[in-house]
Amino acid sequence: MFLPLVLLAAACGSGGSAGDGGPLLVWTVEDTADRVQAQEKLLAEFTKKTGIETKLVAVAEAQLSTVLSSAASSGELPDVIGALSLPLINQMRTDDLLDTDAAAAVVDKLGTGTFAAQALALTRQDDVQLAVPSDGWAQLLFYRKDLFAQAGLEPPTSYAAIQAAAARLDQGGVTGITASTTPADAFTHQTFEHLALANGCQLVDGGKVALDSPRCVEAFRFYGDLIRQHSVAGNQDVDTTRATYFAGKAAMVIWSSFLLDELAGLRNDALPTCPQCQQDKAFLAKNTGVVAGLTGPDGSKPTTFGEVVSFAILNEASTDQAKQLVEYLMSDGYADWLAVAPEGKVPVRTGTADKPQTYVEQWRTLKAGVDTKAPLSQFYDAETLKAVEQSPETFSRWGFTQGKGELAGAVTGELVVPKALAEFLNGSGDARSAAQAANEQAARIAEELGS
Repeated sequence: MFLPLVLLAAACGSGGSAGDGGPLLVWTVEDTADRVQAQEKLLAEFTKKTGIETKLVAVAEAQLSTVLSSAASSGELPDVIGALSLPLINQMRTDDLLDTDAAAAVVDKLGTGTFAAQALALTRQDDVQLAVPSDGWAQLLFYRKDLFAQAGLEPPTSYAAIQAAAARLDQGGVTGITASTTPADAFTHQTFEHLALANGCQLVDGGKVALDSPRCVEAFRFYGDLIRQHSVAGNQDVDTTRATYFAGKAAMVIWSSFLLDELAGLRNDALPTCPQCQQDKAFLAKNTGVVAGLTGPDGSKPTTFGEVVSFAILNEASTDQAKQLVEYLMSDGYADWLAVAPEGKVPVRTGTADKPQTYVEQWRTLKAGVDTKAPLSQFYDAETLKAVEQSPETFSRWGFTQGKGELAGAVTGELVVPKALAEFLNGSGDARSAAQAANEQAARIAEELGS
């Protein structure tokens, strides 16, 4: 039997987990109505196949920490939680809530070689596999292929190529690039970290905060020059950067892979508005390319800011049943899991040992969108989708592979970089002073955390 959605208010009083003889208790932070319905169907198929009863609880991501604390104190923790971000996994590691042996067993059974190596690296602490990475989204550089072709420009894969394209295409009512600058927005941090990682700028080096390193100073300089010289005036955020690109008024935009369905005209509250889009909603999608891995002058390899989300098996879970569920969701049910939101669920498990690309191939056929549903392959060419599919191979994040995930989460949450960047962009100081200001704040946080 499959029990329907239990609302957040019931999450802390919804009965015991399978470890107490009840149904397998599954929490998810994919909590919008349509995604919950999709997960209900997916778990119903699991129950039909295995006979294992399940109970789904949708918890808003922002409320998860509070709900977890309450559930832990009352002995009502779930068996499995799905769609957990890297900061949340790290927090659960700190709170000793994870059954890491169970996670490692699932990954080993599925085959470590079938996962993107970077997805596994980001979900490990030293040699301990914290959770089972399920999918991810990438921060991408979207660019107008038609404008680049007309100008004879190469794809913007490096600092130099981005700078050259921004300067060349900043004309005729079209700005070179639009990127987030709002100091009170974590999206600004994600955008900066994406560019900073490309230049080898790290939050921590040798165990110490290193945001004032030469590589980070160069990242601040590059970002500042782009915005000051070839972008839109005033603070830019998630909505305004998208709107500028959708209006055909920017040659490039830095955004996540969640833009893919909107750019294709599949979401009515975020439709492209460019002149050509009036007759063809998909005009921009057809004329947009994407770059995932970027390189800076001091970077050693292409790097992408990527969020890996995971299934966590908790301590005190009904371990065998929990492992069965996660194995199912990462194999027979994997395509249906990715189908919950294909534009933001890029597979980090590409296939099986026998069919190494089967899940990537299935992902290409999944229908994305909100008000209109269609495969992304209907709008984007093979080269563009390949860049998205391969993005997990270049995923990186500040701190997580260095045992500093808690520090990285705190630096992001306290908007250290966006605030320092805003002062720089508004004319106060230079790149070096911005990097030093960010470093001082990050060092203070590290001291408070004892990190």
